[in-house]
Amino acid sequence: MKRLLTILLLLALCCCLLPACGSDKESAGLADGVYSAEFKTDGSMFHVNDVCEGKGTLTVKDGKMTIHIVMPSKNVVNLFLGSAADAQKAGAALIDAVPESVTYPDGLTEEVNSFDFAVPYLDNEFDCAIVGTKGKWYDHKVSVSNPVPTESAPAA
Repeated sequence: MKRLLTILLLLALCCCLLPACGSDKESAGLADGVYSAEFKTDGSMFHVNDVCEGKGTLTVKDGKMTIHIVMPSKNVVNLFLGSAADAQKAGAALIDAVPESVTYPDGLTEEVNSFDFAVPYLDNEFDCAIVGTKGKWYDHKVSVSNPVPTESAPAA
């Protein structure tokens, strides 16, 4: 009896977790267009610029999602979708920083780095490694969620 109960509980747990496996389903609901989306990380050193209020610009085209994030400085120079260990392997597809200017509420303008990269799915964490000006790679978990259409995007 105890064994049967354990099996039933495990089956129930699997059924609850199954929807999380179909993560592409979540992106399929977004029409092609441009959205504002929350960008969260697991670290205080890797986050979007305060001017962006925790958001990036999510673009959906032909069912594929990319996000544009603006960093607080020029300290992060490359990004990699995956682990820091994989980023250091020969042939790893590193994403280079793109310089961008931001203007703060007090009028100060500063040049910072930004990145554009593919988003594999919404609302669930994925691996992202970054390297700074000192050449040390760091592992992070990031997530993209709550896309809201901008003026140029249709409502989903």
